[in-house]
Amino acid sequence: MQKITPFLWFDNNAEEAVNFYTSVFDNSKILSITRYNEDSAKATGQKANSAMTIGFQLEGQNFTALNGGPHFKLNQSTSFFVYCESDAKIENVFKKLSDGGQVIFPLDKYDWSPRYAWVVDKFGLSWQLDVDKIKNQQKILPALLFVNDKVLKVKEAINYYSSVFPDSKILMEFPYEKSTGLPDGTLLFAQFKLADHLFNAMSGMGEHKFDFNEAFSFVVNCKDQEEVDYYWDKLISDGGMESQCAWLKDKFGISWQIVPEALPILLNDPDKTKAGKVMQAMLQMKKLNIAELEIAYESNSQ
Repeated sequence: MQKITPFLWFDNNAEEAVNFYTSVFDNSKILSITRYNEDSAKATGQKANSAMTIGFQLEGQNFTALNGGPHFKLNQSTSFFVYCESDAKIENVFKKLSDGGQVIFPLDKYDWSPRYAWVVDKFGLSWQLDVDKIKNQQKILPALLFVNDKVLKVKEAINYYSSVFPDSKILMEFPYEKSTGLPDGTLLFAQFKLADHLFNAMSGMGEHKFDFNEAFSFVVNCKDQEEVDYYWDKLISDGGMESQCAWLKDKFGISWQIVPEALPILLNDPDKTKAGKVMQAMLQMKKLNIAELEIAYESNSQ
């Protein structure tokens, strides 16, 4: 199972968005759809039987989309960086993603790439496209943009995340030139690996009206309660913040969901009454407790 899964929040158009993305990229498909039952619909304000989460693949990688309502909006603080590897592909992907969206950087030659573009698609999700190849099967990387009061913290952040996740490595660091007057070693760009999942990180100078929020989060898939406890405690340390239903924010404001592998199994049980009891139990929790979820599940047979 993919250890870290990007999780995207949409305002009731997740199915439309996922159908669009799977049409843009190769080796892509919808994996699963869970739907709001009457209890979860009542608790969240969604319509019963409407899509709740959609698991899907792009370029062979796993992603999840949520119909969560209008509470959080995607923005440029977190994007997907796509290594397209050919002129034909970058032109095709750029054309499709920019249709009905917004072009931040037109497809062109830049100092950092022979062909690059940055677009916001019609659903509000940001994409950075690069013609270069990558020496890894993962062609779509989450890209974190540190802005405003976080602009100098790229190095601190990648060191922090690398200390939290086993199997981590900093692969590339590109500092600002000394002429900028920033402290020595301040990073403009970095690439790093967490549990075999690649990320890019950048700093953005100037004032920006956006920052990290819950619209783009990362699910950490945990095999047992010990792993749930470990990642929860690590990621809320030094200024992080707990939220509801497995959600938390780390000290940099990035959102994570610490989810045991047992949860989707219980929620997708054919017995809707059992699954509904698990959903109700989860909605009362912050950090998820597998034993209590299983008690809720078994309570239906009594």
